[in-house]
Amino acid sequence: MSRQDGSDRTVSAASVDDSTATLLHVDLDAFFASVELLDHPELVDKPVIVGHRSGRSVVTAANYVARRYGVNSAMPMALALRRCPAAIVLEPQMSRYKHFSDQVMGIFGDITPLVEQLGIDEAFLDVAGARRLHGSPAVIGALIRRTVEAETGLTCSVGAASTKFVAKTASGRAKPNGLLVIPAEETLAFLHPLPVGALWGVGQTTEASLLRLGLRQIGDVARTPLAVLQKTVGEASGRKLHDLAWGRDPRTVTTEREEKSVGHEVTFEHDVTDVARLRSELLRQSDAVAARLRGAGLVGRCVVLKLRYADFSTVTRSRTLADATDVGRRIYEEAAASFDTLAASGIRVRLIGVRVEQLGDGDGQGLGLWDPDDDWRGAERAVDTVTARFGRGAVRPASLLKPDKG
Repeated sequence: MSRQDGSDRTVSAASVDDSTATLLHVDLDAFFASVELLDHPELVDKPVIVGHRSGRSVVTAANYVARRYGVNSAMPMALALRRCPAAIVLEPQMSRYKHFSDQVMGIFGDITPLVEQLGIDEAFLDVAGARRLHGSPAVIGALIRRTVEAETGLTCSVGAASTKFVAKTASGRAKPNGLLVIPAEETLAFLHPLPVGALWGVGQTTEASLLRLGLRQIGDVARTPLAVLQKTVGEASGRKLHDLAWGRDPRTVTTEREEKSVGHEVTFEHDVTDVARLRSELLRQSDAVAARLRGAGLVGRCVVLKLRYADFSTVTRSRTLADATDVGRRIYEEAAASFDTLAASGIRVRLIGVRVEQLGDGDGQGLGLWDPDDDWRGAERAVDTVTARFGRGAVRPASLLKPDKG
């Protein structure tokens, strides 16, 4: 993806052919920090961090000035202030963020009924049917940016393409406050020079595996035989990455969204500092959440990690999947990735929890191009069968088994 400080921002020329770019991804720029700056316009040109100013806190958000110092969300606050000692720290106001999010999503709904909200600050829009009323996709993208800024004072970046993946990638390249249109025929020219980390779903582990193969750009992945990719990252993931590298993404904008969640959390009797124990608890909770999802015939797209520290400050981190899942291993990997960004030295955890949001009917979902979970789904369903017969705990991951003391 693009650098988070906006230093490699790319936007479209006015003459771009946008006739095939009817899927938009709209992302509010540095959302939490930008909302805070509405109340503090005198700080616009200064480095601003949103979060609790304490040794154990983490950065909730940072404006683009602070990002140029290497400050990013989820970074330990102590590290952020070492990198940018002059930063102004503002306390988060979640009710304010929700107010502005609702207002922005209402603007999207006035443009097209086909809006798929991904989180508090981003959404996909299908504007194919809105062209007669509002104009071409590029015109609509510009309209959205103007309207959001006029009605809220916030800026947003828009990516327009023929597929969701490319639209989201384009909005990241356009940040901050830009519009980037990728015509269908220019998809590969846009994608192939990008680093492999720009592929949706490629985390640190997968990226390292690809780099070991000498695959540094998306074009390298596209030109690699499918069998080689599957041997390296798994059958389902290899096929997904290969399709993405060729710009193939059949997903459409989905407007149905369940405002409910399935989750587990635990409050420890004593604060826990052992990172291995916390990761083990995450695995246990993820498996339990997945079992509940499968039992209810549901799948979910958003994995949320919740941590409460010894000083009672609480943080949450969410990660949105390309496709919904009911697989414990996938839920754990997403929760663990969020946890790794927060697990600073000396962390003292009072509560830890995992929940899955954006739930939907599990029939037929999670089984297509975007499903990286095929290798685990059968095994976990087999565990469900054993559990139903012999009770929970009859089969557990090896990492949850304590060695015998004797």
